[in-house]
Amino acid sequence: MSLKSSPSLALGPVALVGLILLAALSRLLPHPNNFSPVEAVALFGGAYFLRRGWAVVVPLVGMFISDLVLGLVNGGIYLDYFLSAHFLSVYACIALSSLLGFGLRGKVTAPRVAGYSLVGSVLFFLITNFAVWATAKSLVTAPACSASLGACYVAGLPFFQNTLLGTLFYSAVLFGSFAWMRSRIPALRLQTA
Repeated sequence: MSLKSSPSLALGPVALVGLILLAALSRLLPHPNNFSPVEAVALFGGAYFLRRGWAVVVPLVGMFISDLVLGLVNGGIYLDYFLSAHFLSVYACIALSSLLGFGLRGKVTAPRVAGYSLVGSVLFFLITNFAVWATAKSLVTAPACSASLGACYVAGLPFFQNTLLGTLFYSAVLFGSFAWMRSRIPALRLQTA
């Protein structure tokens, strides 16, 4: 039986998708604003999916599923999010961070994951706050952002702290869990999805 046809190798994709979906759905648990797995899920997908398309699509789908569930739970309040430029900027950041995760392929170490988490969090902060500023005239919830882009970034600093902490936490959980699983399940050591 060849390695490619081994049923035990199907564990790789299942394990990766499962970890990503669990992390994405953890957004349903109570948490501080922006303390979420968004960037960690993207970096993890980029680092471990062999097929680059899957590395981008699976994190996007996982986050979209969690957004749909949040929309159902929070009703109309969350529905407005789906129609905003901010929604598009978040998903652009997920895709960019998945691409960033390609740099971790075959080189996953704690310091590298921490560094990439920092870069992904900074990208998320810069891009999403720019989107908030660009649409601030229609946002009652972000009055500081209608003044200037600089004021918008300053107003976003408390959220950046939580984004960074959430990304570091969820990166440790995802990358650590998968490393632990690989140490226990030989089939996961042979390849990734």
